[in-house]
Amino acid sequence: MKARACANIALVKYWGKRDAALNLPAAGSLSLTLAELVTETTVEFDRALPRDELLLDDKPAPADRVTTVLDLVRTAAQLTSRARVTSRNMFPTASGLASSASGFAALAVAAAGAAGLTLDGRQLSLIARRGSGSAARSIFGGFVHMHAGAHADGSDAFAHPIESPLVERIRMVIAIVGGGAPKAHGSRDAMTHVAATSPLYAAWLALVPKDLAAAETAIVNGDLQALGELAEANALAMHASAIAARPAIIYWQPATLAALAAVRELRARGHAAWATMDAGPHVKVLTTADDANAVAQGLIAVDGVTRTLISAVGGPATLVD
Repeated sequence: MKARACANIALVKYWGKRDAALNLPAAGSLSLTLAELVTETTVEFDRALPRDELLLDDKPAPADRVTTVLDLVRTAAQLTSRARVTSRNMFPTASGLASSASGFAALAVAAAGAAGLTLDGRQLSLIARRGSGSAARSIFGGFVHMHAGAHADGSDAFAHPIESPLVERIRMVIAIVGGGAPKAHGSRDAMTHVAATSPLYAAWLALVPKDLAAAETAIVNGDLQALGELAEANALAMHASAIAARPAIIYWQPATLAALAAVRELRARGHAAWATMDAGPHVKVLTTADDANAVAQGLIAVDGVTRTLISAVGGPATLVD
C-alpha cells in the first residue's frame, strides 16, 4: 500500500520534548503543510521477513523508528508480520526541510492501509507522532495545531487542522542554502542538548503558549501580516535558544543571514515577506501568490542560495492508487 504526505513548516515552532520515549512535545506548535515537499511511502507486510526493512531514497536505512510506528499498527490490527518499507522524498532529506514529518505521516497512512485499518485523522496523528513529533501535523493539510497534551501516555498529544481564509492566497517560498546537504546536528539530539544547557530555553517555552494563541487568532481572522510577524519572531527566538546552548547549536550559514537580510529588504519595498527557519540553514518565506515570484527572485540572487521553490498549501496525507 502506498501513501503520499507533504512536509510542513512550523510557524510556531516545535522545539523540545517532555518525554523522549513517547515523542511528546514540551509545548504545542502550529504549522503550514506545503504542496511542493512530498514523500511517497509504500508498506508491504510479509510473513517471510525476519525483521522490518527500510529503503530510503533507494538506499538501505536503519528501521528502528519505522518499527516503532509499525508496531502500533500491528497491535491495532492484530498482525505479527514484519514489513518492507520503501520511502522516497521528492526534496532534500535530513537537511532541515522536515522530511521526517512527511515521511512518518506517509508511513502511518500506508501502514494502516496495508493492515486493513480504517483510522481517523486523530488516530493517525497519534501514530505518526511516535516516529516524528512534526509528523503528527503532516497528517493534515493547511494550517495545523499540534497539542502538547498533558496525559503521561500521550493520548492527548495530537494535531488538528485550522480553517482559514488565508489558504487560497498564501504561498511559501523556500530558499535552499548550500544545495540541501545533510545538517550537522540532528533535530532530536539538538533539542535535548538545548533543553539541558541553554539559559534561554525556559524563556522559549514560556513564550510558546502566547504565540500559539496569537497565531491561531491571526489564521482564523485571515490576518497574514500578524501571522507573518509572529512566525518570524518565533523562529528567531527558537534559534536564539539554540545559539545560547553550551556549546552552541548554530544551523545558520552566511547565506542564511544574507537571505534574512533580503527578506527584510523585500518587505521594506512593499512585498509581503516574513521569514521562518527550522533546524537547518534554509530560509522559508511566508508570502502571497501575488508576491511569490518577486520573493523567489530576490532570494535566488543571494550568494549561497542554490535553489528556490514556491509552494502552495498542501493537502492531507492520503493513500495512492
